Amino acid sequence: MDEAAGRLAKYREMRNFERTAEPAGGKAAPGNRFVVQRHRARRRHYDLRLELSGVLVSWAVPKGPTLDPKARRMAVHVEDHPLEYADFEGVIPPGEYGGGDVIVWDRGTWEPVDTDDPEQALADGNLHFDLFGDKLAGRFVLVHPGRDGDGKQWLLLHKQDGHARSGWDAEDHPKSVKSGLTNDEVAAAPAARWHGDRPAAEAEEPVLPVFEGPTEEELSALDALGARGGWTVGGRKLSLTNLDKVLVPGREDEEPITKRELIRYYASIAPVMLPYLAGRPLNTQRFPGGTGKPGFWHKEVPEHAPSWLPRWHNEAAAAEEVQQYLVPGAAADLAWLANFGSLELHAWTSRIPDVDRPTWTLFDIDPGPETSFDDVLVLARLHRTALEHLGLAGRPKVTGQRGIQVWVPVEPRYTFAETRAWAETVSKTIGKTVPELVSWAWRKDRRGGLARLDYTQNVHNKTLVAPYSVRPRPGAPVSVPLEWDELDDPDLRPDRWTIRTVADRVTTVGDPFSALLGLAQRLPEL
Repeated sequence: MDEAAGRLAKYREMRNFERTAEPAGGKAAPGNRFVVQRHRARRRHYDLRLELSGVLVSWAVPKGPTLDPKARRMAVHVEDHPLEYADFEGVIPPGEYGGGDVIVWDRGTWEPVDTDDPEQALADGNLHFDLFGDKLAGRFVLVHPGRDGDGKQWLLLHKQDGHARSGWDAEDHPKSVKSGLTNDEVAAAPAARWHGDRPAAEAEEPVLPVFEGPTEEELSALDALGARGGWTVGGRKLSLTNLDKVLVPGREDEEPITKRELIRYYASIAPVMLPYLAGRPLNTQRFPGGTGKPGFWHKEVPEHAPSWLPRWHNEAAAAEEVQQYLVPGAAADLAWLANFGSLELHAWTSRIPDVDRPTWTLFDIDPGPETSFDDVLVLARLHRTALEHLGLAGRPKVTGQRGIQVWVPVEPRYTFAETRAWAETVSKTIGKTVPELVSWAWRKDRRGGLARLDYTQNVHNKTLVAPYSVRPRPGAPVSVPLEWDELDDPDLRPDRWTIRTVADRVTTVGDPFSALLGLAQRLPEL
């Protein structure tokens, strides 16, 4: 038995891994990580864990670590934990040891100070160390007073340095640095399920909500309605109007698209589309008179909207700004929007409640008048190369008009300014490789007909078309996610799929963006 396995024996004896999702311990890559987990068990506390000798040496800190140098925090030494525990976030079942919800409250790296042997420093009861985390930083000290009977009670202090903050309280910073969730949110709906019996690289499985579409009976009822009437879908009753009104002309010899068909499409595509809308405020472009008349942007939930529509109140909004946004979460919500004449759906790239932290970083390839679709494909492939070089997962999406966007999922830990600056650096690096295709001029009439790699889409409340949204063009083309190798398909066009053909595509190849859902990536430094 190796040293780490021996040190984890007590940890393993205390847990039933057939019931708890906590990791049993495997072969995680070594490093110098630290983690602090906020743990609500019988009593709320914070678990400080420092990687040392192949395990996480751990202390329970009832009041949580602090940056206040005047505060002295009790820290109770507990059993060593496996290295994989640094990523554990979820719910330990009731009745199990430590039953309760756990979030990754802070994490980063640590370094011992004034010693080359931190194990001996701990044995001597006095370890000085520096933390480099998202919340905790600077010089800390773990001191063993040497007066308690079982030797478990230590003191955790922060030194007076440039990171010290008087009155700093961990409870004022309640969100996970991993998921952006609070303990309450993890307890209600954990973002991931941990499989303790799997290897470390496969242990964490995202938990994604399942959205239901209309039944065949409900769709038949919609088809059977006259020009107006009541329609029930998913237990919600909608009052539909002008169902046979033409909203979008057809292509060539095709029949035009009516409001009934738009409602049917959005209700049916809901299981695939809602993962990109749920929990996000929505902006829409409405064409109540059809695309033959100018459309307009609509954000505020109208007073006549049914009470069951989910809303989000923007408390940061000024008096003249939008106060209530729709946050769709069911097929009925999308059907109501279609009946309202909302042709295009544009979800925010951030989630409530932390709408200032995006979960997507975006690259928008905006073609100019002289840009061919082959040029757009060249630029898209360069984005693929850049992401592969950076070790990031992302996918392209045709816009349904002329361009392609590339979406990259990120942890909700960055500001929009940070994601925009990062995307700008990547975009300008790509642009330098093909300067004959790219212009950085803001105004289209000054770009000489060239494309723009628009990193400025990474901004709060940006109107960026959602996956599977309809576009206001003949035939009602749809913005469709792609696999990277589909960029080599000779039949690919940015408006290839319409509301009449995209369902067959989803049935055949699935949703390429689904691989990105629940993926929280850190952006590498450039």
